[in-house]
Amino acid sequence: MRKFSTAICVAVVIVIIAALSPVALAQSTASFVAELQAKYRVIPNITYLTAENYQVKLDIYQSRDNSAPQPTLMFFHGGGWVQGTKESSVFSLMPYFEMGWNVVNVEYRMAAVALAPAAVEDGICALRWVTENAKRYNIDTTRIVTSGGSAGGHLALTTAMIPSSAGLDGHCPGGKAGNVYWGPEELKVAAVVNWYGVSDVADVMEGPNRRIFGATWLGGLENRKEIARRVSPLTYVRPGVPPVISIQGDADGTVPYSHSVRLHAALEKAGVPNKLLTVSGGGHGNFKASEYPALYSEIRAFLTKHGLMKRGI
Repeated sequence: MRKFSTAICVAVVIVIIAALSPVALAQSTASFVAELQAKYRVIPNITYLTAENYQVKLDIYQSRDNSAPQPTLMFFHGGGWVQGTKESSVFSLMPYFEMGWNVVNVEYRMAAVALAPAAVEDGICALRWVTENAKRYNIDTTRIVTSGGSAGGHLALTTAMIPSSAGLDGHCPGGKAGNVYWGPEELKVAAVVNWYGVSDVADVMEGPNRRIFGATWLGGLENRKEIARRVSPLTYVRPGVPPVISIQGDADGTVPYSHSVRLHAALEKAGVPNKLLTVSGGGHGNFKASEYPALYSEIRAFLTKHGLMKRGI
């Protein structure tokens, strides 16, 4: 869905929050709609990158609470790098709307448009765009948190962890060209909320844990083993990367649970603050409704511990 109007964005948020929020249910529809519209400004389908004649877009949900820079979530949808839309992720944004955060909902190129490492490059370009446009949208660049589920969790990790020296930001507007830089050389993310993301791309590309989406994303590239290494979060674990909280079910049949376990162990070894929340018996997301409040409580505590919550939350 490439054409997504401001009215539709607002309508989706209104309907979903109204369905989930006990406070909303106690209000009249008119007063609740007025409150939400007063709280958020929605700017949909901003082109942050044009690559190979494809316009890659993002949506911004900007808090109107005040003009001071606000903590901001960058969210990447799932779909194995082969399917999905940013619009399908609105449910996942709800807790951050409740906290009054800004949200940037990011589209990236699917495998049908461009094979790996395109999606990873797009995530880095989106972060560069957000950083360079921070003042315009009241974004606190010291409190940018990346998040996503499955392939989106992978992109949240790579966007936060891959340094400029890896050479994956060369086609970004304001990125690197030869030895010339426009904008900040190193981009900063404050923390990652990783929902069952892929941490080792080679593992899902071939071998006993091969998944069709992993093989499809790498396609028939001659150097696909090297590309898989370059786009794997485990490749970039080192002291100083942002704190990471990972959430995964130990019965996940899509992304092996071992990906979160290995990532947790590597981050521990590197001395990186991190936490692994294991959902006992949980599959690939779609956990029990009763399990989400505790998970989000842990996430909020993690973000609070690292000084990333909105003032007064």
